[in-house]
Amino acid sequence: MTLPQDLTNLQSKVGAAVHEHWKAFLFEGILLVVLGLAAIIVPPLASLAVTIFLGWLFLISGIAGLVLSFWARQAPGFWWSLISAVLAIAAGFILLAQPVQGTLTLTIVVGAYFLAEGVTTIMYALEHRRELSEQWSWLLISGLMDIVIAGIIIAGLPGSALWAVGLLVGINLVFGGATLIGVAFAARNSAS
Repeated sequence: MTLPQDLTNLQSKVGAAVHEHWKAFLFEGILLVVLGLAAIIVPPLASLAVTIFLGWLFLISGIAGLVLSFWARQAPGFWWSLISAVLAIAAGFILLAQPVQGTLTLTIVVGAYFLAEGVTTIMYALEHRRELSEQWSWLLISGLMDIVIAGIIIAGLPGSALWAVGLLVGINLVFGGATLIGVAFAARNSAS
């Protein structure tokens, strides 16, 4: 079986490609950090931008889905595909027509997500505390932090709609950019 050798060959090719293009990773990482810091500094603007961006994504994907549904109308599931496309178009129009209210809705969804994620993580930690020995407590803490974040977001509504989505997107961009910068420097220093 040649799988391990093929895997090693593939890993070396990927490593060489990353080493060759480390500047692209560095540039993208710096750009993401700058955008993330801007979102953290001005979270209401970032929240609004995310809402408008999602509105356009829903609208464009809905229109494409509508066209493809009619193009393949003989395929099974035509009506479900049609309903999905119409819902996406409607969601896009609503988010674009009333982005401030859309931001409020997105904030509620984010708060509900953090709450559900926190409860799920806590249940997972409790269920696997024997197998995870000492590490289960980190999962428990992570779940509790998710619930605290959800509580802050939900308790602060509607005011938290101004900052929650933008701040979370900004934090995500900063960490993603920092990771890419780290990858770029590691790739630059690695042997090809």
